[in-house]
Amino acid sequence: MLNTSPEYADHSTLDVEAIRAQFPILNPSNQNQPLIYLDSAASTQQPARVIEAVADYHRGHHANIHRGAYQLSRTATRMYEEARERVARFLNAADPVECLFTRGATESINLVAATWGRTTLQPGDEILLSTLEHHSNIVPWQMVAETTGARIRVIPIDDAGDLDLEACQRLLSPRTRLVAVNQVSNALGTINPVAEIIAAAHAVGALVLIDGAQWVAHGPTDVQALDADFYVFSGHKLYGPTGIGVLYGKRRLLESMPPYQGGGDMIERVTFERTTYAGLPNKFEAGTPHISGAVGLASAIDWVESIGLAVIGAHEQVLLHQATERLARIPGLEIKGRARHKSGVISWVMSDPPIATLDIGTALDLRGLCIRTGHHCCQPLMDRLGVTSTARASFGVYNRLDEIETLAEALSEIRESASRQRRTATVGDSVSLGSGEETEQTPSYPTAVADSPQAAAAEIAEVFELLPDWPMRHQHIIDLGDQLPPMPASLKTEVNAVHGCQSQVHIAARVRPGTADVIEFLADSDANIVRGLIALLQQLYSGQQARDILAFDVEAFFKQVGLDQHLSLTRRNGLEAMVRRVRQLAGTIAD
Repeated sequence: MLNTSPEYADHSTLDVEAIRAQFPILNPSNQNQPLIYLDSAASTQQPARVIEAVADYHRGHHANIHRGAYQLSRTATRMYEEARERVARFLNAADPVECLFTRGATESINLVAATWGRTTLQPGDEILLSTLEHHSNIVPWQMVAETTGARIRVIPIDDAGDLDLEACQRLLSPRTRLVAVNQVSNALGTINPVAEIIAAAHAVGALVLIDGAQWVAHGPTDVQALDADFYVFSGHKLYGPTGIGVLYGKRRLLESMPPYQGGGDMIERVTFERTTYAGLPNKFEAGTPHISGAVGLASAIDWVESIGLAVIGAHEQVLLHQATERLARIPGLEIKGRARHKSGVISWVMSDPPIATLDIGTALDLRGLCIRTGHHCCQPLMDRLGVTSTARASFGVYNRLDEIETLAEALSEIRESASRQRRTATVGDSVSLGSGEETEQTPSYPTAVADSPQAAAAEIAEVFELLPDWPMRHQHIIDLGDQLPPMPASLKTEVNAVHGCQSQVHIAARVRPGTADVIEFLADSDANIVRGLIALLQQLYSGQQARDILAFDVEAFFKQVGLDQHLSLTRRNGLEAMVRRVRQLAGTIAD
C-alpha cells in the first residue's frame, strides 16, 4: 500500500533524467550493458557531487585533524566539524556534539550496547526488539544480554509485515529498559510508527534507539520531534560514502556513558596511574576518523536536500506502486510484505514453478538488473515468513518506471523458462530443476573422473576456454546442475547442512568403504547455480585421495576459469564451507 503520510509531496517536479545524469555509474558508456540498479536498500549509488567532494578533500585538503598547528590541519579540522554541524541540522539535533561519527549504523548500535548497555542493564531488565530487525539490531543486544543477565523480548508482526502494536504495548513494562526498532524494514519496506513507539516506551521509563538506516534517504528526520534517545544511520544508504555513519544521542545520555574505545583524541590527560576523558564528541571518536567520509556525507546531505526528501519519497512511492501492481500479475510470484505503509522496497518468492532466489538474482544479473537475494540479514524475519530467503528490489531517486517494466518482463521470462524445463523433464528424470524434488534411493557416491584434482581441473578448464563469455559459462554451470543426481532426502539432515547466505546446501562426505584415504561426497542445493558448482567440485574432489585434495588449490582453480569475477564463494550459501568440510575430512585422514 502506498504511504499517504503528509511529508510526501508531489513528485511531478522531479526530472529523473537530470538526476541520473549526475551518477557516473549509470552512464551507459561506463558499463558493458545498460545497468538497472535496484539495490539501493543495500547501498545507494553516489552522485558526482559526492565523489568530487571526497576527491577534492584528498587532492587539496588532507591532513590529520584537531592536533595540527598548521593551516592544512586546521582546514581539514574545519571541514570535519562542519560536516558534523551539517548532520546535526539534517537530524535537527539540539547540539552538533550529540552527533558522533562512526563507521556506520552497525557500529553505532554496538557502541550503545557496549557502553550504555553493559554499564546500565542488570539481571531481569528487558530489551524490546521487533521481528523486523536487521541482525545488526539483534546480535549486539544478545551479546550484552549474555553479559548482564538482561532478557530480550520481541514485538511480533502480522502476516502483512506490520508490527503488532497491541502486543508491543503489552510487552512494555517497568522492566523494559530499552526499545530498539528500525524505522523502516530493510527486508520488507515496512515503515514503523516510531513516534508512537517512542511515546509508549517513555511512558514506562524505557529509552528508545531507532535504526534509521533505511529511512533517512527517503523522508525528513527530526530527532527532537520524535524524542528519540538514540538514532543511527549509515552514509552509504544516503548517496554517500561507505565506512561513515552517525550515532545521535541525547547529550545527557552520551555524557553518562563510558568511552567505547581508548586511544588518541578521546582523552583529556593520560598518566600511567589515571586517564581522564575528553568531552563530547571526542570521547567517542578515538583515533584518526574517516575524515573524507564525513566530508562526503555532508555533501550527500546537501545533495538530497537540494532535491527535497519529500519529493524523493513521493517518486519512490510511485515506483513502489507500479512494482507492486506489475509483479503481482506474474503467475507464481508471491510478494512478501504488504504493510499499510511501505518504503520503496518489494520482496518476493517464486513458487510455481519453484525457483530459488539465488537463481533469480543470477539470471537477472545476466540481463543487467541488480537486485538482492538471500535472508537480507533478517533470519528471524525469514523464519516468521516461512521462507529461507526472498528476492528484493529497492528503489532510489534515480530509478524509472521503465526499469520496473524491464524487471517484470525479465521475471516473466525466467518463470517461463523454468516452466518449459519442468514440462520437458521426463518421468524418472533425476533432474531437480531447483524445485526441491528428490527421489529416495540408496546413496550412490560419485567416483573420480580423473587421476587427480589437478587433472580434473585441466579438463574443466579446457571446456571453459571454449566458452568465451560469462553468459555461456553460466549456462554450462546450470546444465551441470541439471545433470546432478538429487541427494536422497535421508541425507538432508541438520548434521549435513551447510549454513550460508543465499541457498540451502547439504553435503554428506565419507571415506570410501574398503579404502583408507579416498574421499567421496554427495551434495545438493535448492539453487541451480549452486548445484552446478557442486558438480564441478565433485569432478575435482570426489573419489580422490586425501593428500591430493589437500594439495589442490581450489581458489586458484576458480580464478583460472574466471569464476572469481562472477561468483563469490562466501555468498553461495556455504559453498566455501562445503569445500572446507571436504578438506577437513581429508586433513583428518592425512594426519
